[in-house]
Amino acid sequence: MHLSLNIEKMADLTPLPPLYRVRQNWVTQPLKDVAGTVREQLETIGLRQKLTPGMRIALTAGSRGIRDLVVILQTCVAWLREAGTLPFLVPAMGSHGGATAEGQVKLLASLGITEDSMRCPICSSMEVVELGKLLDHTPVYLDRFAAEADGIFVVNRVKAHTSFKGEIESGLAKMCAVGLGKQKGAEMVHCRGVYGLTTQMLPMARLVVEKGKVIGGLAILEDASENSAALVALPPEEIGGKGEALLLARSKEMMARLPFEQLDVLVVDEIGKNLSGTGMDTNVIGRLRIEGQPEPVTPCIAVIVALDLTAASNGNAVGVGLADLIPTQLAQKVDFAATYVNNLTAGLIGLQRGSLPITLPTSRDAIATAIRVCGQPDSSTVRLARIRNTLLLEELLVSPALLPEVAAHPHLELIGPAAWVL
Repeated sequence: MHLSLNIEKMADLTPLPPLYRVRQNWVTQPLKDVAGTVREQLETIGLRQKLTPGMRIALTAGSRGIRDLVVILQTCVAWLREAGTLPFLVPAMGSHGGATAEGQVKLLASLGITEDSMRCPICSSMEVVELGKLLDHTPVYLDRFAAEADGIFVVNRVKAHTSFKGEIESGLAKMCAVGLGKQKGAEMVHCRGVYGLTTQMLPMARLVVEKGKVIGGLAILEDASENSAALVALPPEEIGGKGEALLLARSKEMMARLPFEQLDVLVVDEIGKNLSGTGMDTNVIGRLRIEGQPEPVTPCIAVIVALDLTAASNGNAVGVGLADLIPTQLAQKVDFAATYVNNLTAGLIGLQRGSLPITLPTSRDAIATAIRVCGQPDSSTVRLARIRNTLLLEELLVSPALLPEVAAHPHLELIGPAAWVL
């Protein structure tokens, strides 16, 4: 990619402000014994009484980078095997992994989830069966391997969704309707835009629970530092119900956020499908970019620069369109087939988020250009913050213009100066 020398020279002449390390001091109480808590929870919902020796139980495995997911799934598998059943994993991630069975297995492997590490089979297919229809005749789909099992146990993190707000957003119900629905199910939910998520997702999930032999679920709640703060088993009737709604409210109270309501420039070192379903968490950056949907009031960020794509994304740069500027190193890692499949499966929700931002030769060029166009004529007054990604927000780098707010904030600690590393 070649740009005129004038653009590159302007970027070279734009000074980057000094940076200072800042820590957000959150009160966190991570679980001390994740495996032990899983076992305790599986006993609380009467799951053992539903099992008989020889039953084949499908466990869901999603595409998100959940810190303790490997040990959680390992413990579920071991507990189910001890109960005399035959557990196996099913990739439950809609169209992710390029919407291929092999791609979804590869994505799980990048998260440390393999047949060897889980000590059970992983049955991956994009084939689905139709379980039934909603009252408006919308078909509801379920992964073929899960449909053929004697029972399904759903495991997922409960958190705020990146495209809509409701009593139930991202969690066990979404895993049932979208994840286990594979590409066809995901398309059914997303083909009507936000309406599908707000109005159709829960009825679809409830149909999957009732007709798909779902025997329960395990909700993962993480604190602001992405530690497992709680693991809660839910009986089938609470998936997509009051029990899951209460867990979402609890999760939002612990959610990590930027400590500033307004920024001129936000630099995000990496985006990725393993970090958020939209590459960058829209709840953190304050951007939806969905036609017809109002943007969040805060945080208000003038220009966002994304510098790189995580290796675990396997080229899926979904959500890259949430950024304004990127360097060539990110653009060259994009697998457009995998990215477009994911974006187009999301329908209207994915269109703007799949657009390639303005691409500049280097990371410095992208950051300097952001400073130049952010609306602040004096670069020394630019309110700039830099984060590793939207999942890890405990430490961040800030420009001098933000230091007065850091000093006045009760939960921010100034650690000291930092150097630009690009």
